[in-house]
Amino acid sequence: MFDGSPSRREFLKAAVATGGAAALSACLDRTPDDSVPAGTDDFDALPASQHAWNDACQTDEYGNVEMPRHQVLLYLELDRDGPPTESDRSTAENAFRVLDRAYERSHEGLLWSIGYSPRYFDRFDDPLPEDIDLPEPRALSPFETPAFDRQDALVHLASDRADVVLEAEQALFGEVDTANGITVDADLSGVFSVDARRTGFVGAGLPAERQSELNGIPDGNPVPEHSPLFMGFKAGFAKNQATEEYVTIRDGPFAGGTTKHVANVRQRLGDWYDEEDQYHRIMKLFSPGHAEQGLVEGIGENLGDDSGIDAMLDRIRDDAEQFGHVGHAQKAARANRDEDGNVKLLRRHFESADDGIASLHFPSLQRGISDFEAVREAMNGTDLTDIPTIRQRVNNGILEYLFTKHRGNFLVPARRIRALPTTNGEVPIIDD
Repeated sequence: MFDGSPSRREFLKAAVATGGAAALSACLDRTPDDSVPAGTDDFDALPASQHAWNDACQTDEYGNVEMPRHQVLLYLELDRDGPPTESDRSTAENAFRVLDRAYERSHEGLLWSIGYSPRYFDRFDDPLPEDIDLPEPRALSPFETPAFDRQDALVHLASDRADVVLEAEQALFGEVDTANGITVDADLSGVFSVDARRTGFVGAGLPAERQSELNGIPDGNPVPEHSPLFMGFKAGFAKNQATEEYVTIRDGPFAGGTTKHVANVRQRLGDWYDEEDQYHRIMKLFSPGHAEQGLVEGIGENLGDDSGIDAMLDRIRDDAEQFGHVGHAQKAARANRDEDGNVKLLRRHFESADDGIASLHFPSLQRGISDFEAVREAMNGTDLTDIPTIRQRVNNGILEYLFTKHRGNFLVPARRIRALPTTNGEVPIIDD
């Protein structure tokens, strides 16, 4: 019988964070004996877009998409100077097909993607098309000094099963002979090296289970038992998220792809829990109107599929003057809607306990990186600091609790050109 106890779940998260053959072996020893659903040899039946995860994800009772519980980010460097070769591409595609064959696209199987950085595309003589919005990463606020992730590629692995993300990672680099019974006949070793490995988790109860051991969470275990995130509230409401179709590049050689910004953000939540009450936490995370009207109960499950933030956008300056605060969601949403009211960003963030520190990995998908940068600028609230109570980080949403450590930009191409594409959107390999 499946052992879903907190101690077992904590063990699995620790195994994912540790990685390596020993962690996989220990994880397999403690994994329930139900089988992992297999993938497919019919590659044409897979979605055209690598980022098309939603159809394979679980949803809650309101239709909000829930991301898999265990996640791994692998930042990769190409093992050569200059552009990749056809041999590199063939090897990479065959390694990717091992994962496609081995694991069903589902929470119990594996969801995954690979994206490429601006520096990767700089290896080619020809530039990317002008309409591909993929700048180098940069600081996005006047008070942050992040390290920039400029590695060539980023692989993102996600599953509800710790053994799956660990085995998939090992298979990609030839450290296991089989993956879910499929022979690992090609791998990325010799093509890529792992420069950085980061891990995380998301889901009801998981942050509470990890809180007592983490730098950034105060004593007393304040994270609510059922919260999916360290700050104690739900996020990712369906009506406040872009659709996958909206964030997909529509034309040109990279049609079917998207851009991906990933930030790694340290959280220092001592004052969040020790100095703020629930009323002020709601005010700072959502808006003063949410707090005044009692719109949020507990962790916010009562909000259903809509945070209600759109109704609070036009009153932001009035709220700042009346209550001395502005809300995080209230600020960011100002730049996260197009002229027709469509949400621009698809956020897939998850928590992390890497290095014993409470942090957040924040992948965001959008057609162009400038869309993300505009939303981040709105989140800074610099335009509101003329109001005496609003400072650059104080009374300005949740900025005083978050510290950005890394930023990186990536182009996630369509699946058919995922293996080391050229700047023209081509993958010149024989065994396509």
